[in-house]
Amino acid sequence: MAEFVALELPAEPTARGVALLRIDRAPLNLVDSQLAREIAAAADTVARHPGVAALIVYGDERVFSAGDEMAELAELDAGQAAALAADLQAALGCLTRVPQPTVAAITGYCLGAGLELALGADHRIVGDNVKLGLPQIKAGLIPLSGIRRLSLLIGAGHAKDLVYTGRFVDAEEAAKLGLVDEVVAPDDVLTAARRWAEQFVSAAPRALAAAKAVFEAGPHGHSTAVTEWSALFDTDDARIGTRAFAAEGPNSAVFTGR
Repeated sequence: MAEFVALELPAEPTARGVALLRIDRAPLNLVDSQLAREIAAAADTVARHPGVAALIVYGDERVFSAGDEMAELAELDAGQAAALAADLQAALGCLTRVPQPTVAAITGYCLGAGLELALGADHRIVGDNVKLGLPQIKAGLIPLSGIRRLSLLIGAGHAKDLVYTGRFVDAEEAAKLGLVDEVVAPDDVLTAARRWAEQFVSAAPRALAAAKAVFEAGPHGHSTAVTEWSALFDTDDARIGTRAFAAEGPNSAVFTGR
């Protein structure tokens, strides 16, 4: 049983729905190695669950995550850090390996490892009270998982500014940078995330997974697209979708997930 995360899966096993992963390590949801492992395990459960159409990752009404558990990191030497690094990096990037669309619903602080986790989501919705940043430099460290993804998202210049200074940005600046996709009132963050996620309940899951694989392939995206596109022609959904689209136009297909 997980101690610091709660995973809510769709209630109906035969109907696709939205899953909710809550981070629950009060009071600040600081990310230590145990929490990172639990988040990664929950993401793996979602990835293998045929009833999950999309995933929301959420902290609580006050905070998404205030960052790294520095008390744990302060006890490591270089050898111990090297032994931990690969697993921790993979855990913080776990949302990129979930084939379903993912959305981070962010309130309050989203810092350090918390922001690195959120950077792996396909979509980020924040309350207008948020503070986001990668302040690890102020502890003599660097982000382990987020530098490359941040650079791809907002450009190398802006990413270097945030990483080198460790400064926080508010919701307005984050939106201008392209760091977040939607800004709402803090009380509306989870509702907005559900609204975004529910778009995919009736979508073709294999096609969504294929599209996500191409995005994640980076410089190999063109060859990945060929592989993923071709493989979809062996799915029932592609046969159903192409025939329905040809006969009645978009939004007419009823997909089976096969």
